[in-house]
Amino acid sequence: MAWQGQILRVNLSDQSISFEALNQEWAQSYLGQRGIASKYLLEEMDPAADALSPENKLIFATGPLTGTMASTGGRYSVVCKGALTNAIACSNSGGMFGAELKFAGYDMVIFEGRATEPVYLYINDDQVELISAKHLWGKTVWETEPALKSFHQNASVKVASIGPAGEKGNRFACVVNDLHRAASRSGVGAAMGSKNLKAIVVEGSKGVTVSDPSAFMQTASATKAIMQESADRKALTREGTLMMMDIANTFGTLPTRNFREVQFEGADKINVETMHSENNNEHRNIVQNGACFGCTIGCGRICHIDPEHFSVKDKPQYHGASGGLEYETAFSLGSTVGVSDMNAATYCGFLCNEYGMDPISLGGSIAAAMELFDTGVISEKDTGGITLNFGSAEALVAITEATARGEGFGIDVGLGSKRLCEKYAHPEFSMAVKGQEFAGYDGRSMQGMGLAYATSNRGACHLRAAPYEDDFETTEPESKAQIVKDSQDYVAAVDSSGLCLFPGDAGLDEEAFTAHINAACEGDWDLERLKQTGERIWNLERQFNLAAGLDKSDDTLPQRILKEPAPSGSAKGLVCRLDEMLPAYYELRGWDGKGVPYASTLQRLGLSE
Repeated sequence: MAWQGQILRVNLSDQSISFEALNQEWAQSYLGQRGIASKYLLEEMDPAADALSPENKLIFATGPLTGTMASTGGRYSVVCKGALTNAIACSNSGGMFGAELKFAGYDMVIFEGRATEPVYLYINDDQVELISAKHLWGKTVWETEPALKSFHQNASVKVASIGPAGEKGNRFACVVNDLHRAASRSGVGAAMGSKNLKAIVVEGSKGVTVSDPSAFMQTASATKAIMQESADRKALTREGTLMMMDIANTFGTLPTRNFREVQFEGADKINVETMHSENNNEHRNIVQNGACFGCTIGCGRICHIDPEHFSVKDKPQYHGASGGLEYETAFSLGSTVGVSDMNAATYCGFLCNEYGMDPISLGGSIAAAMELFDTGVISEKDTGGITLNFGSAEALVAITEATARGEGFGIDVGLGSKRLCEKYAHPEFSMAVKGQEFAGYDGRSMQGMGLAYATSNRGACHLRAAPYEDDFETTEPESKAQIVKDSQDYVAAVDSSGLCLFPGDAGLDEEAFTAHINAACEGDWDLERLKQTGERIWNLERQFNLAAGLDKSDDTLPQRILKEPAPSGSAKGLVCRLDEMLPAYYELRGWDGKGVPYASTLQRLGLSE
């Protein structure tokens, strides 16, 4: 079977480590990764507990397809109560770390309590120990990972760690693995930092066994052959997700200057063409593309910065190549702050990886701060002398550095836009749901995405539903609730498998995904069962949030999206019609008018006590 059948439990308070069998009944009901980790979280902690308290649990979880030959089978998730949102958090990452954790023999690692002093966890198959990290506390991810590889005299170990942002309680701190891949959203890095846990170092040699190796190899190979010829796969390989910059701008869904606008006049300076520009080949932004474990797409961008650019001119440590701009980092560190300087945005992206911050929430929080500055609510007296104007690359760089280090006004930005704007009495400037900043799509031009943002269990997110195709075809709300609900359920199943979402755009359709699971896992898995599994996971997450104190009032959008019409683009003059879509969505979910699942819904999904 594709599950290793073992979890590792680490009590940081008393430094105890134990091994236990994975609950196979739960594995059959929740599949793995996002699903089964969320089940353990709800069963083992009080959802009302403070996200930064020892009572919060921090779970690193793999899926049954993690570490297999399935294309993109390298994902893992970090699950806890989110420090940014106070809702359930499940942040997904690629790279090489997830597969290595699976190879060491574990489906999950559950951290409990809080260490009295900084520690890291070292895993080498069955050898597991907590080691002091006092000498690493305060160091960046880029310092920590090489130091750990050197200490263990093994350049092949895989490391997931936090930087100073997570140590200092930045609310959107993330967990970074392989130097530039990250479990980025919802503040999972802050939860890790609150436990005095600096890193996990893992090396494994056990491999992964699937239920039907012959069938699995056949379906995996056939899917890879389809993906090899897929035009969508080729585009992702060649252009990465940054291809969305021109599409979003033309359509009129590109967040600009804190969502005041939906089209950016500087988009052509931070798009694919500029990234690949041959005008000055020596300092062309992109160096090559990059891929995670088992990936046959390679959407990652490995980039470098012009060493003469003001942001790095006297900082040789940033003159090498590392993880570059994807669409979400380009919009959040570009259009949403009004900046069209690709070198500046790339540098700020480097800082996110180095210090451990979510670039989407960073950009959204800076944009909110810029609007506070633009409207005179705050001044240079508040910002520590930074002239925080929209469009200023210098201001973007300065405030990103301050936020990364937890200094000056950067401490306020590190609260996230919701807490920042509440502090300065203008909550309407926060473009967030449940405290989590919007991704790179406007909910007026993309009505389904607006509904997806409002109803996402982890706060505003573009990866919890897939209404894209329908949203680009029509702004009419009638079809949106069904599409959002169905895609949320399916995505929950994919997130629980150990695979990335991108193969779904490049040849891994629902039937092929089902074939992978059925061949890998014990039991009979068909598409209907997988969709119901996703629905069960979604409702479980809803149960956690309701117990944490969230309710229908949290399933909403900022007034800008609900009341201020889009100023241009395909949806010019429109607002998001959430009031029409939300009741239909609740009905489809089997929830009452307050967003609470009916007893019959819970019973049907096996969620009743």
